[in-house]
Amino acid sequence: MIACLTSLKRRVTEGSYAVKSIVERLVVLAGTVSAISMAMVGGAFAAQPVDWGTGFQPAVTDVMRDIAWFEDMTFWIMAIVVAFVLLLQVIVYFKFRESANATPSKTSHHTMLEVAWTVVPILILVAISIPSFRLLNKQLILPPAELTVKVTGYQWYWGYQYPDNGDFEFEALLLTEDEAAEEKKPYLLATDYDMVVPVNKVVRVQVTAADVIHAFAMPAFGVKIDAIPGRLNETWFKAEKEGVYYGQCSELCGKDHAYMPITVRVVSDEQFEQWTKAAADDIDEAKELLASFDAEHEALVKVAQQ
Repeated sequence: MIACLTSLKRRVTEGSYAVKSIVERLVVLAGTVSAISMAMVGGAFAAQPVDWGTGFQPAVTDVMRDIAWFEDMTFWIMAIVVAFVLLLQVIVYFKFRESANATPSKTSHHTMLEVAWTVVPILILVAISIPSFRLLNKQLILPPAELTVKVTGYQWYWGYQYPDNGDFEFEALLLTEDEAAEEKKPYLLATDYDMVVPVNKVVRVQVTAADVIHAFAMPAFGVKIDAIPGRLNETWFKAEKEGVYYGQCSELCGKDHAYMPITVRVVSDEQFEQWTKAAADDIDEAKELLASFDAEHEALVKVAQQ
């Protein structure tokens, strides 16, 4: 849009001052709208559970989209099988009821029928297994990573370490109800510090635990992997939209299992570089930097709403 208006501006360079003035204003307006749109599409996006939700959270990785597609495919296969079996039962109830068959058939074998009810389920399982194995391969075979984050589960909070960015580390605890209200974040999902990663970068997540078995789960990314003491598991994701995403420990790990959420913030490359430099020195300073990013985003949204 900006390019088109710029081209139009050049064409009317020899024209009237009024026309040139209008085109210049349109170019400026287009730039402003473009910046605001990018902010609204990126920073405003967040994935978290919703009341009475029945489906998955919006997918922001290729793996999660494949998981959603696979779930839809298996659902319809299941629905067709259930409907077919129900139809057969209804036919049997009416066609072979006692009043319509005073003398029941003595048939005990039917070769073609027996072959069919053996072969058809096998074909269905094969049809399910092919995309299933492809999906497992995509989840388990890690592509070359552009960033590594080590995640450690504790009773009952998470620790994060960035070996590729100065090897700094910090711990993230659940926000209290008052703290969540003050920071305008969802209670039981938000933490005092966020795991921060850049957008459109392959992130390798190394997961372990310091005490009991936990599980690192981020629904919008299609990630769920056990955190086991003495063992280092690996998974990966590539988030395609900036925003804040919420997950939780997904393995029963004690009395406060329900109170160890995961907060992942996806930011631009520039913001991630600024955050890592700040976090290497002072994690509280890095948190304030993230708050300034949010303030800039809110300002752009307000401009868009006016």
